[in-house]
Amino acid sequence: MEKLTHFDSRGQAIMVDVSEKQDTSRVAVATGYIYVNEAVYKAIEEGTAAKGDVLGVARIAGIMAAKKTSDVIPLCHPLPLAKCNIDFELLSEEKAVKAKATVKVTGKTGVEMEALHAVTVSLLTIYDMCKALDKRMEIRDVHLDSKSGGKSGDFVR
Repeated sequence: MEKLTHFDSRGQAIMVDVSEKQDTSRVAVATGYIYVNEAVYKAIEEGTAAKGDVLGVARIAGIMAAKKTSDVIPLCHPLPLAKCNIDFELLSEEKAVKAKATVKVTGKTGVEMEALHAVTVSLLTIYDMCKALDKRMEIRDVHLDSKSGGKSGDFVR
């Protein structure tokens, strides 16, 4: 069994020392969903939500979140992101919006947390912008789809 890297030999939380690692190209992709009612789905689809362009604002919020991940997750390293992209897919059958974040960096540590944070904040922003129409919206299944680069190699869900 592998040991957890964010604890020292005494069990105290630490920021992992990555100073000796080589810079490599790293990419992480995360996905999540928000399930909404008919009125919310229609407002998003038609761009008629009272607060404006829901997906446009959610996209910017997700990008900002990725850049600020280390400010929110205590042991994350601040990273100079090379790319962050948020894509949305409207799922009419399910009355849901799928958010997908792709984050890239050349560095000593991965960007999985940045991708997960970006997706989560994007979905929370959709909730915030549409909560006047329905407070029963549900954010579900936020997960890492894939990651590449680094010592641990590639991961695909």
